[in-house]
Amino acid sequence: MKSLRDKITGNEERSVWDDISGQYCPSLSWKERAIGFVICASLGFGFAFLGGMLILLSLRLFAILYTLGNILALSSTFFLIGPLRQLKSMFKLHRAIAALVFLASMALTLFFALYKKSALLAVIFVIIPVSYTHLRAHETP
Repeated sequence: MKSLRDKITGNEERSVWDDISGQYCPSLSWKERAIGFVICASLGFGFAFLGGMLILLSLRLFAILYTLGNILALSSTFFLIGPLRQLKSMFKLHRAIAALVFLASMALTLFFALYKKSALLAVIFVIIPVSYTHLRAHETP
């Protein structure tokens, strides 16, 4: 009951979460943010998976669905921490190369699938970020 009274009177203490959420989505509660995250991430993974299943039928559809799926999955964290904080986190020194490889691979997947119509090169640029992540995870510190 104290927290309700504090909210009504404006005497509540602000947490880091309150500061972050107030900047980017002031009207969303934590529950609404979690729901937005789950929906966006699920759609992203679903589109990427569907795109992967359709690669043999339509290279164009594959590239669009796969890239849209990755963008949705990546942007799902915007609901939790906000877009600016997500981008700052992605481009910290120790993550910048991985972020650039990922973003460039998505752009090159679209380029080779839609403009050059090369299935082989499109698939290579789908595999590159996965391979890079796998190699980085197995490096010795």
